[in-house]
Amino acid sequence: MLLCCFSIIEVFSATSTLVYRHTNIWIPIVRHTTFLLVGLLFILGLVRINFKYFSLGVFLLPVSAILLFLTLIWGISHNEASRRLELFGTPLQPSEFGKLACIIFVALLLSKREKISDDKTFKYIVTGVGIICLLIFFANLSTALILGFVCFLMMFIGQIHWKKLLRLLFNLFIAGVLFVLLLLVIPEKIINYVPRASTWKNRIELFLSVKKPDPNNAGNSTLQTTSDDYQVIHAKIAIARGGVIGKGPGQSMQRDFLPQAYDDFIYAIIIEELGVAGGIIVILLYLMLAYRAGIIARRCKKLFPQYLVLGSSLLILVQALVNMAVAVNLIPVTGQPLPLISRGGTSIVVTCIYIGMILSVSRDNEKEEMGEAEEIGEAGEIGETEETLPATSKGG
Repeated sequence: MLLCCFSIIEVFSATSTLVYRHTNIWIPIVRHTTFLLVGLLFILGLVRINFKYFSLGVFLLPVSAILLFLTLIWGISHNEASRRLELFGTPLQPSEFGKLACIIFVALLLSKREKISDDKTFKYIVTGVGIICLLIFFANLSTALILGFVCFLMMFIGQIHWKKLLRLLFNLFIAGVLFVLLLLVIPEKIINYVPRASTWKNRIELFLSVKKPDPNNAGNSTLQTTSDDYQVIHAKIAIARGGVIGKGPGQSMQRDFLPQAYDDFIYAIIIEELGVAGGIIVILLYLMLAYRAGIIARRCKKLFPQYLVLGSSLLILVQALVNMAVAVNLIPVTGQPLPLISRGGTSIVVTCIYIGMILSVSRDNEKEEMGEAEEIGEAGEIGETEETLPATSKGG
């Protein structure tokens, strides 16, 4: 709820560029708040469902694979990538459903290891998650990497044999190095035929390069921005202006210059308006969310809800850390939203589904603990009665 409060305040401020497109200044924030309310309804509904029914979400895996394939062909193109698919007039982001399906799929397989061998479990997970990541790869490389990393962590927590994980990690590392080298070596004439390849190459080169003042302007140390580093430079300016306590909510200047101020770079706007103190509070909220999820998972007596809670919380935490790392220029630009804070539609609703599943598991844990406490209490009363009855009969 605190993250959503941050979201409403900062999205209302950061959507200044969107307001110019509408006659009513409230349209962008009303749309965003509506999605938050829809997400809240999902949470209230899911918290009343027993966690065992969430395993049915595994059937979402083939459905999301089909939707992702259709998105690559007929998806809505934005920033040279097809990430959204319009169904019955409603734009959807199938990659979000793919992530949800993979988390449930991996959690279910890891919980069935008594019936399925480790080799088959590992192969099934790598095959299923690999197909989804491959379909996401060309449209959204960062999402594919985050999903694969979280599923890898779930297998590590699920105690899949370390040799299998190490072999997989080594193969992925070699493939990643070769991929980056190919991007940097292949000529521009060839790389333009590969979807999104030129964008990946530009982002890697920009991240590795060191920006210096323009040498043509002698004695002028002003930093010259280009179309390639426009977002990164203005994000740094926003962070520099924020200082310790910030300029105050609604007082951002860089929101009018950052193209994705309400999405990819909203963390920079948060620091500009609320300062480093506000940025640290946001980080602590995500860490608290992950910590509480860890406590809920530890209390689980069944494996499926335990892995489901860990996978859901890890996905939220890793995505949040990636978004914040991009805003402060620790890693190349990825295009990942800040969960529960960035403006969005499908991403907000699906993130709320993760929260709803976590709360459902927590609710069932409490029911089980209360039931055990009542059984222990009843057993204690019976024991006291059995001890006193013989003494009463003797006295009579």
